[in-house]
Formats: sequence, structure tokens, C-alpha cells
Amino acid sequence: MDPVRIVAGRAVPLNRSDVDTDQIIPSEWLKRIERTGFGAGLFAEWRDDPGFVLNDADYAGATILVAGPNFGTGSSREHAVWALVDYGFRAVVSSRFGDIFRNNSTRSGLVPAEVSDEDGRALLQAAAADPSLEVVVDVERRLVEAPAAGISVPFRLDDDARDRLLRGLDDIDVTALSTAQIDAFEAQRPGWLPSVTP
Repeated sequence: MDPVRIVAGRAVPLNRSDVDTDQIIPSEWLKRIERTGFGAGLFAEWRDDPGFVLNDADYAGATILVAGPNFGTGSSREHAVWALVDYGFRAVVSSRFGDIFRNNSTRSGLVPAEVSDEDGRALLQAAAADPSLEVVVDVERRLVEAPAAGISVPFRLDDDARDRLLRGLDDIDVTALSTAQIDAFEAQRPGWLPSVTP
């Protein structure tokens, strides 16, 4: 996983609350065996509506999703995060996230920037009013900024998740940090493992 310090780009306003992982990536897309290709199924059922925001060419290429409260609830499927990343999003801003979705995000390099309800509404309104609005999610400073709209607000991100994003560490990388301790433990195991004598 690549380190994530700053995500800057245009933002898509998804003014919907309680978006669950089945809405993010419908279950019929879960038959794939690799982590790629899920972007085509992102919000698949909603994208059938020509008026859905991801169908608006003004938001094409945006890297930040600004959503209503309670984003990523429901099942534990990692595919929801993979779909967002595969589509091109690098950060999601919301006033609340499902716990499992938040954890899956930081393990895949997607920044879950949790802001206050008031700040979330302000960012949604600003992104809806100006599709060209530049938004910056600064992981190191834990700030979401939209300078042209006069917005600079803090976001919640626990220290461990922030460190993992800044250092680009996925679960395997975190385990590899303890290689010396794992090797030492494994070297001692034969001394206390049960054995069968003939």
C-alpha cells in the first residue's frame, strides 16, 4: 500500500444517509476473485438513474466522496472499499462511518475522514454548488479543506489508523514489522511443544 498524506481533488456530493455496503457494491458483484474491477459495480443500482450524481459528467474524475451521515454500515464486505478505490476515490468524508467499513478503509489506503454533522453538511453543500471545487484531505494534520468555499475543518481519525496511512502499512506490513519477534518465538517453540515418543 502506498503512503497517504494528502488527498486533493474534486469532490462528489452523495447527499444520502445510512448508505450500507450492499448499496455501495451490490451482492451480485461479489463473485469476483480478485480485488480489481469492482469500480464498475460501485452504486450499480443507483447508477441506473440518469440523475444519480456519479452519472453527472461534471463530477467525472473526482477523487473524494462527500457523503451524508452513517456511511458504510451493514455487512463487513471489503469489496465496498475496493469498489470505491477501484473507481478512483482516495477519501470519503462523512459525519459517521460504520466501524468495520472504517477499519477496512484504512487497511486499503482509503481515508475515512469523519467530520462533525455541521461540517459534513457544509462540505456537501459546497461540493453540490461547485463541481470544480478543490477539496484537500490532509491526513497528517487531520484537516479537510475547501479554500474556495472558506472551509477548513478537523476530522477524526485514530492515531493507529493515521500512522498506518502515513506509512503505507497494510496488515501484512504491520505483521512484518514484528518479524524478529516472530522468528524468536518460532525458534523457542520446539522446546515446549508436545511430542510423541515411539
